[in-house]
Amino acid sequence: MKVPSRRRVTNEAKLLLIGIPVFLWTMLPIYHLFLFAISPKESAFGGKLWPDEPTLNNFVRVFGEKHYFLENFWIQLWNSLLIAVTVGAVTLLIATFAAFAISRLRVRGGRWVMNLALFTYFIPAAFLAVPMYKTMGNYGLLNSQWALILAMITIATPYAIWVLKQASDKLPLELDEAARIDGASPWQLFRLVYLPLMGPSMVAVGTYALLLAWNEYLYAFLLLSNDKSITLAVALGNFLAADDSPWELLMTTGLIYALPPAAIYYAFKRYMVSGLTAGAVKS
Repeated sequence: MKVPSRRRVTNEAKLLLIGIPVFLWTMLPIYHLFLFAISPKESAFGGKLWPDEPTLNNFVRVFGEKHYFLENFWIQLWNSLLIAVTVGAVTLLIATFAAFAISRLRVRGGRWVMNLALFTYFIPAAFLAVPMYKTMGNYGLLNSQWALILAMITIATPYAIWVLKQASDKLPLELDEAARIDGASPWQLFRLVYLPLMGPSMVAVGTYALLLAWNEYLYAFLLLSNDKSITLAVALGNFLAADDSPWELLMTTGLIYALPPAAIYYAFKRYMVSGLTAGAVKS
């Protein structure tokens, strides 16, 4: 049996000394969110590490829409899911074709277009919210879910193209040349060679765009106003409008809303790490 070296043990001890406090600090807000969710209203601010009478009644009230702030809970949750999935799918579609054209087909001016698109990130997204609102108003899209979908696609696509283009650059050009020698058309090259090899990066980009849209609040607040068209993220903000906000229901809804992206992230964590770093290091 090989005995670990002293240096290795020391390094692992240092990592634990750093990692454990960071982990506890990260999990503390999540724990308190859970604590509020299982606490009765009268003891939600008790300051205890565990409630005297934990309950699931808050979840029953949220799922049953038994509060006027929760009258459209299921519709708003569906809106969030629909918008997030649509943004993820359309962003992935655009980015995949664009990266293929720029990296593999070497379309003239493609790299300039990508760099100009990335230039938009020099301007914080919050500063573009009012111009985006004005643009959507000019085209009659205000209070339409397509307004939010198009806005989020606009924000997510430049980075998605860059990630896929970097990953595509790592693929050997000999594969393209061999496929062309065998008589493959650009579409066959894309479908039979490019897509199978780009799987991890595509999953990472799609997940990134989906989570970006799922967690968006500012654009959703500005572009949507009808209670039956807003996302659940915006509906959560409505809890803060009242003087007697039901904090236990707010935290319960927030916990429910946080579960899908957490599940998606951990399901595709391996692809997120490998996909988003593809092409970061040149071999």
